[in-house]
Amino acid sequence: MAIFRARRVLWRSFSTIYSHPLRVCIVGSGPAGFYTAEKILKTHQGSQVDIIDRLPTPYGLVRSGVAPDHPETKNVINQFSRVAQNGRCSFFGNVALGSSISLVELRELYHVVVLAYGAESDRVVGIPGEDLKGVHSAREFVWWYNGHPDERNLDPDLKNTDTAVILGQLVLFLFTGNANPLFSILFHSALLCTDLIPDICDIESCSCITFQGNVALDVARILLRPTSELAITDIASNALTALEQSSIRKVYLVGRRGPVQAACTAKELREVLGIKDLYIHIKETDLKITPADELLIHSIYVFAIYMLSFFMKEEMKNSRIHRRIYELLSKAATAGPSQPSSGQRELHFVFFHQPDRFLESYDKKGYVSGVHLEKTGLKGIGSGKQIAIGTGQFENLSCGIVLKSIGYKSVPVDDLPFDNQKGVVPNVKGRVLSDNSGDPTSIENGLYVCGWLKRGPTGIIATNLYCAEETVASLSEDLELGVLASTTRLPKLGRDGLLQILDNRNVRVVPFSAWERIDKEEKRLGSLRNKPREKLTSWEELLKVAGSE
Repeated sequence: MAIFRARRVLWRSFSTIYSHPLRVCIVGSGPAGFYTAEKILKTHQGSQVDIIDRLPTPYGLVRSGVAPDHPETKNVINQFSRVAQNGRCSFFGNVALGSSISLVELRELYHVVVLAYGAESDRVVGIPGEDLKGVHSAREFVWWYNGHPDERNLDPDLKNTDTAVILGQLVLFLFTGNANPLFSILFHSALLCTDLIPDICDIESCSCITFQGNVALDVARILLRPTSELAITDIASNALTALEQSSIRKVYLVGRRGPVQAACTAKELREVLGIKDLYIHIKETDLKITPADELLIHSIYVFAIYMLSFFMKEEMKNSRIHRRIYELLSKAATAGPSQPSSGQRELHFVFFHQPDRFLESYDKKGYVSGVHLEKTGLKGIGSGKQIAIGTGQFENLSCGIVLKSIGYKSVPVDDLPFDNQKGVVPNVKGRVLSDNSGDPTSIENGLYVCGWLKRGPTGIIATNLYCAEETVASLSEDLELGVLASTTRLPKLGRDGLLQILDNRNVRVVPFSAWERIDKEEKRLGSLRNKPREKLTSWEELLKVAGSE
């Protein structure tokens, strides 16, 4: 950080060394994209930054991923709006990389291209029956209730079944609500870097699903929370109507490990446990702690102390040991009645089980009717590590809808090096590599990456701030050392060239001023229903309002 600040003056000199401004294009307008833009604008005086996104709306997962009953999390939009309103920054929505314009063309138009378009696909379980109707990814479901135009017509069947199964692994993080944001991020980083966490954070295979734990609980909460409480949020109106008519009364959260290995924030867990008149069921046998579990809890805590002692010792006073999370689950397992009352909604935590296959309905061919689960056990493999393995014992869990919260996945575009196994662009500190060899000398000059596309779908929103800072530091260092001299000595067309190409191709560009019209209309419609906004959920509606003066 100190080095980054010390070099800032040198890096800002780019515009004085060369008579033309540094032109940068950022692909993706989520947190990674906006944090990157903000850092570049502050670090490189005179630079011009253009942000493009395939959607007509900015803000990525802040708009389409954050749960509607978490409005405080969306306040970061105010910061991003100020970035977009900077005179040296422009937002161009409805511009898709690959179809509207190619990566090769962008690299010809700009000195620097930063890819930050996130993860818009899903990992697959890879078991029989995954293509049955009624089996959805949690991403699709989240986009549906958040009004993403791609999922407006998802129409999950919530009427003809009373049971939903959510497949996912829950990792419980230990920071408190009043913890310093840097503390939270560093603690996440501690978990992601340590090899003491079995199976959860395998960086090499990019199987860490820290984000998906919260997604699973978000989905469960939306299904079970009283709709009267959701009605005053910015939930999509079509989703609210479907939830009001829903017959879902039982939700099963299935994870292949135990509560000690579970993965979500304490805040999310408390929220779902605190839903009014909700019956909670957790098998007491699942709550038994083994010596290996004790070692895991202690190791995580010790590692966190080691990592954080260099930064904020006082924040350690506010941290909650993992055992506190375990105690929340234990209390939930024993505090309530042994059986649900008539008509009461139910949430069942099913630990130590993994899906073997999805079951097809006998009555409705092509539709899911349940999940065939295999019981798992934890096997020690040394150094405190444990992995979940099948025991050969099976049972069926009947349901009419399955939501898979097993991970988001980035998608490649033409002429972009991509690691399909890890689902990321190969890179070194944000510098894109020419192949998957990991050779740090095979750099794609002028091409950078940030966010989930860089590190995989992990972390919280603010994690992207530090991810962006690393990428921009690499960019700035390359400028200082002359690595980008071949691309930066000559002027580039940048924004003018981009708009000319898009106009020639009849691409209807949505600038930030047009987004502001969408924003204003959504807030107006929301005020009529006592909501913060009523999202426009179709491409037609969005583009119509964007084009109106």
